[in-house]
Amino acid sequence: MLAEIAAANAAFAIVKSALSNGKELYDCSAAAGQFFDNKSIIAKRVAEKGQSDLQAFMALEKIKEQEAWLKEHMIYCGRADMYTDWLQFQSECRREREKKIRIAALKRSQNLKYLFNFIAVIGLALGVVPILIYAIMNMVV
Repeated sequence: MLAEIAAANAAFAIVKSALSNGKELYDCSAAAGQFFDNKSIIAKRVAEKGQSDLQAFMALEKIKEQEAWLKEHMIYCGRADMYTDWLQFQSECRREREKKIRIAALKRSQNLKYLFNFIAVIGLALGVVPILIYAIMNMVV
């Protein structure tokens, strides 16, 4: 968790210094992407633990302040409707991540189903083959 907090703070520092030096947001999009990826990781951990982990909660609050600064920059210094486009982009990315998670879970459940079926067939074969061998031996004699 400390690594995610440090990475988010470092990414925000890069974005803020680039924007303060007259660069555009798309010039530092990699750092912005790292910032928001780490924000989502921290938010998930806070949601899992609740607000009992004070360090995670305070880090998330700091990240919310940083995100508010980025929002203001997008609204006042960016192009028209940049912030609304950004929100749409974030929701599309979230849907894609959730879709990948669902696909991975479905694939895992199918693999488990195939494994259980394979084990059942092997178990059935191990139970039936000795009986067949015994029956054949009795027919021959």
